[in-house]
Amino acid sequence: MKQLLMVTITLLAFLAAPVFAVEETPQSIPGGTMVTVDQAKALYDKGTTFIDTRVAAEFTEKTIKGAINVPYKEKFPKESKVDPTDSFNLSKLPADKATPLVFFCNGSPCWKGYKAAAAAIKAGYKNVSWFRDGVPAWVAKGYPTQ
Repeated sequence: MKQLLMVTITLLAFLAAPVFAVEETPQSIPGGTMVTVDQAKALYDKGTTFIDTRVAAEFTEKTIKGAINVPYKEKFPKESKVDPTDSFNLSKLPADKATPLVFFCNGSPCWKGYKAAAAAIKAGYKNVSWFRDGVPAWVAKGYPTQ
């Protein structure tokens, strides 16, 4: 009986795990460059355009100084899955697709920055960086915010 109980508990835990799992963002982005906090700061110092893909309330609370808010609206916020109902307003990005851009959000496991960067790459932007660690890493370093 004790064995059966242990097997049942193990099976239930296994079946429930995907419901509670949070998918970590990858360490690279096809067609673009994943950057660390210090690499992001070097791009910032060169005047690169930073795109904050979080919702307006998060942007208003604190963001990288000078960043532009272009929210990525997603159906699956903690997964790599892109849904047809997801939206990202590419028209708010610079018209020149050679403009260097850095996309970010709240760090891993936030997928908004990754998904927005992927959308920009798919739309033909040529100089796309994805700052995986996002606002939390930027703030932790004491870099400029607004």
